[in-house]
Amino acid sequence: MSNNIRVVITGLGALTPLGNTVKETWENAVAGKSGAANITKFNPEKFKTHFACEVKDFDPKLHLDRNEIKRSDLFTQYGLYAAAEAMEDSGLDLEKTSPFDVGVIWGTGQGGMGTFEEEVKEYTLNNYEPRFNPFFVPRLIPNMASGMISMKFGLMGINYTTISACASSNTAIMDAFNYIRMGKAKAFITGGSEAPVTEATIGGFTAMKAMSTRNDSPETASRPFDPERDGFVMGEGSCALVLEEYEHARARGAKIYGEVTGAAMTADAYHLTATHPEGLGALRGMKLAMEEANLNPEDVDYINTHSTSTPVGDISEIIAVNKLYENSDVKPTISATKSMTGHLLGAAGAMEAVLSVLAVKHGIIPPTINTEKIDPEIPGEIDFVLGDAREKNIRAAMSNNFGFGGHNGIVVFSKV
Repeated sequence: MSNNIRVVITGLGALTPLGNTVKETWENAVAGKSGAANITKFNPEKFKTHFACEVKDFDPKLHLDRNEIKRSDLFTQYGLYAAAEAMEDSGLDLEKTSPFDVGVIWGTGQGGMGTFEEEVKEYTLNNYEPRFNPFFVPRLIPNMASGMISMKFGLMGINYTTISACASSNTAIMDAFNYIRMGKAKAFITGGSEAPVTEATIGGFTAMKAMSTRNDSPETASRPFDPERDGFVMGEGSCALVLEEYEHARARGAKIYGEVTGAAMTADAYHLTATHPEGLGALRGMKLAMEEANLNPEDVDYINTHSTSTPVGDISEIIAVNKLYENSDVKPTISATKSMTGHLLGAAGAMEAVLSVLAVKHGIIPPTINTEKIDPEIPGEIDFVLGDAREKNIRAAMSNNFGFGGHNGIVVFSKV
């Protein structure tokens, strides 16, 4: 792998609980808007949690052709939409760049859960007659988003899907970053998508007591670091990034948002669903990502933490951050944007990558909303960005995501 090959971000796309474009999503994040409201995709009254951060006013018929819709689950439709915005934003011309030099590496945590539920319901309601939709399997399988994105744009390079639970998108971004540095591609569409606002997904997570049940005030339910936090808020949507080899981007006069300078993955090897209580895997991952980026802790001006508003997870991550900065003269500056977007599961890393990249470009840190005070159980000297966005010169931002199974994915974005 050549350390001389640089990788930059030349395109962004977003379909999120905060907006249906990158611009709208960013403006609402900076304004501290919440994407949470009562669930509209099904009647949630029998469930312990009645709310989620849903995508609003998205009609696939306005953006995708009939065959794309017929053959795809909602998570793929979300991905196609965000990828289209990112490709248009990048200005990448496939008549001048070989389609074999451009690939797709995509992240998702559960793939076509909505399709699976629909087909199983039909099977049982029809007295177990085996009449299944011929597109059942293609709509269901998690790799279909990357496959259909490649088909939509004629991209014939490396193509696959990463699945590492809530670290899936950061895994995808890291892999795209590494393949470009290895000289295996000139560019990638990367990111992730998830459509988990379904009965089975909501029911499963509430059964684990992982989700907030603050049904009387959905918009304030996600409150990372607050002593009153009671679980995460489900989110959905998609974000996409075009990563490109720097010299290739410069030669075509591309707009450059920032640079990917480091990425790492580790495993907690501890528990099915809980993070390591001392944050050992997270700490090691952050150190490795910063070392690859040739940065010290004091060079990272902003950390977009994974913090989901769960009682245990928020604490373990801050323990790791404190250890990371224990020999530094500066306090880490952090915010948890899941307080606004909810937790997009396998698309969380892509969501937070877009916000981190824009934070670096614009010098603005999106806030943590709803957090009224910091839980006294959370240790150390941390500079929390609470309530309102903050202007700050950001040389580098680090985005953390941790997934069930002990997967830790960290990506560092730097100013060019």
